Amino acid sequence: MTHDAAAFQRLDAVCAAAGPEAMLEALAASLAARSRWHAVFDVRLMQARLALGLPVAGDLGAVPADVRNRLDERSLDACREVGWPLLEDGQIAAAWMYLRAAADPAELAVRLEKLVPPLLAADAADEESARRLQEIVGLALWEGVDPALGISIVLRTHGTCNAITAYEQAVARLPATRQRPAARVLVAHLHRELLGAVAADLRGRGRADVPAEPDSIVALLAAAGGLTDDPRIHLDVSHLQSVLRIARVCDDPPTLERAWELAVYGCRLPADAVYPGEPPFEQVAQASRHFFGALLGHDVDAALAFFRRAAAMADPEAGTLPADVLVLLLWRLGRPAEAFQAAVDRPSDQGMASTMQAAGLLPSLVELAAAAAAWETLRSACISRGDEITYAAALVAEGSATAP
Repeated sequence: MTHDAAAFQRLDAVCAAAGPEAMLEALAASLAARSRWHAVFDVRLMQARLALGLPVAGDLGAVPADVRNRLDERSLDACREVGWPLLEDGQIAAAWMYLRAAADPAELAVRLEKLVPPLLAADAADEESARRLQEIVGLALWEGVDPALGISIVLRTHGTCNAITAYEQAVARLPATRQRPAARVLVAHLHRELLGAVAADLRGRGRADVPAEPDSIVALLAAAGGLTDDPRIHLDVSHLQSVLRIARVCDDPPTLERAWELAVYGCRLPADAVYPGEPPFEQVAQASRHFFGALLGHDVDAALAFFRRAAAMADPEAGTLPADVLVLLLWRLGRPAEAFQAAVDRPSDQGMASTMQAAGLLPSLVELAAAAAAWETLRSACISRGDEITYAAALVAEGSATAP
């Protein structure tokens, strides 16, 4: 008697002695013990159909809604039962086939992160580890499971340029709250890279006062007299300017501090080494120094004057970024009345949300009006613009705010 024949005879025996439900449960347990997870899933679906009085094979046809819902719940349970072991076994793509609809995203992110360290530590020639890492990047970045993890892996495996490209292609399309963790990774990486390069350069010039573990680019520059007339460039300028642009989504003080330091460094670069940005960041480093510095409490009035002037001088046909930046800065600085007025004064976007609006970076006019207690002004602005949607939203929000 072969092993396979014995297995089939056991199924016959269990089914005859205890019924089909017990037989299917025994089969599922046997398959799980052999890590045959796809087959386990098929058996769980048969069990679900049997428990609900449905045929175990074939098209279900019309099924009452409550039965369909219970079948869907059992199917999701089965997805989790087989998806997690597949993930732990390194079968990332196969696991995702089951976990896409069934897994809690936060739990999936945690489990993916635990798989990464040994894969990064593997030999560069280990094709299997490389494949698994690429599959994790696919889930983390392109499926949006954990963008920060995806960017961290790309930084380690493919470098800064590819990580920035991956961010622009996969992360920048997400809401601001989803972008921030990945943006923080990029800012911290570039800050660390630049800090090390500047410190090494100064040590190479014979400076004995460079700390063993420096933590401030600005302090290093100050100790070296600013390096304002020094032609040395310590990093790829395109990386610097891209990360300064990406960093605008961030709002936590440590990242703002690092971004400000990157901008301060950028201000010392020769003019022929930098690239023009879009208004109001034509001079990327200078404008970024104003933006991040103000959020840290540095020269706030000068920064606001800079961005007010940029908003006032902006070409209305060139987009709303100058006005958007002013609104965002005033809002983050806790000046809702000024932010509301700046938002009302911003050029009409003809119904198309700006990049900052689409990402959820900017508060809505209704939120601004509520914070500034400016309902009448908002209604007047809506009438002048022909904006019935915001007008209606304002009426509802104002009524809710004043209701007893």
